[in-house]
Amino acid sequence: MAVEWSDSILMANLADEPALSDELSLIIEKVEDSETPPHAVLDLSEVTYINSSNIAQLIRLRKVLEESAREMRISGVQNEVMSVLMVTGLDKVFKFAPDTLTAIAGLQLIDTE
Repeated sequence: MAVEWSDSILMANLADEPALSDELSLIIEKVEDSETPPHAVLDLSEVTYINSSNIAQLIRLRKVLEESAREMRISGVQNEVMSVLMVTGLDKVFKFAPDTLTAIAGLQLIDTE
């Protein structure tokens, strides 16, 4: 479920399907509809499997955020999910943090620069 951490950061604790696809769709919608989109932190610690549709949603969200000079951090990635991201080369595309607090802190630093 997505929650506002602050005016500039959206945090989402995601779970496995079917909730994962639905939640990512809602986050993308929210970012696209926002005049000033927030940065995004996606906590994947509850996600044990990721499919091609989920990967496409993550790539789309990253693109939409970058177009607005915003960033996305993915935290708490389990080994099974990280393996998929590594095989697809997306471990070099996305930015990761070990936990949500570290991800949030990193995004807060961006806004102060």
